[in-house]
Amino acid sequence: MQTPSEFVTSYALIGQKKSTNAATKLLVLGVLAGFLIGMGAMVTNTAGHALTNPSVAKIVSGLLFPFGLIMVILTGAELFTGNCLITISVMEKKVNWLGMLRNWFYVYLGNFIGSVLLAMAAAYSGPMNLNGGGVAVYTMKVAAGKCALTFGNAVVLGILCNVLVCIAVAMSLMSKNTVGRAIGAYLPIAFFVIAGFEHSVANMYYISAGLFAKNIPAYVEAAAAAGLDITGLTWWNFLVHNLLPVTIGNIIGGCSFAALLWFAHGPEQAATPVTVRMVPHETVKKTAS
Repeated sequence: MQTPSEFVTSYALIGQKKSTNAATKLLVLGVLAGFLIGMGAMVTNTAGHALTNPSVAKIVSGLLFPFGLIMVILTGAELFTGNCLITISVMEKKVNWLGMLRNWFYVYLGNFIGSVLLAMAAAYSGPMNLNGGGVAVYTMKVAAGKCALTFGNAVVLGILCNVLVCIAVAMSLMSKNTVGRAIGAYLPIAFFVIAGFEHSVANMYYISAGLFAKNIPAYVEAAAAAGLDITGLTWWNFLVHNLLPVTIGNIIGGCSFAALLWFAHGPEQAATPVTVRMVPHETVKKTAS
């Protein structure tokens, strides 16, 4: 695998290409990434909905969700949170800030479209009917919990999340074979899911799926029977009280990690000569005498 210094050098060029890709290509690859991350979220809801032990549910989700990012990396899809690493390209002066923001705009939009379309399909095509609508109730429960976060908590959880996501992407891209790429992406993502951190693209699915489920009377009745309060599950709370602060946190966390990686391992730092003063052997002998 690459060393951190080699990765910084190679990613500077990767980020340059990402920032100059056609808008249509970025949008389409963003839709694909939103769909794949949403699929990971959909699977965790389905697998964990009947687990009563919170720790077990978290571990199951952590074991399953990372495959979404692995698919994103191996298919070449564009994920907003991982693209915070383009900060490295900016530091290397391969890309300007506007180029990075252009990439983020189209990719974020694509991620949102892909995630929401999948959420709509999941709510209206039947997968949430499993266990008498138990998956739908659990989906709404998860969504309502995310909408109830305070702005500050959502920002901090977003920062912590995207540090791990960017570490996962970096470790994956450092590898020179498929197995190494998968393993590199897997563990940091499992960590953030089990720890309960907040990922903006995953939340595009988690919360919108709950909102679509809320539109189906049978699911609302099942939620009421389970004693679930979904009054706070609204599009306003989704967009303003969760997606906005989590996105801000993801940007802070991802860009900070990328800047730290560049500062520690960038080409200029790696090339800085270290001066070592050698003491002549004769001088040492005289001093010893």
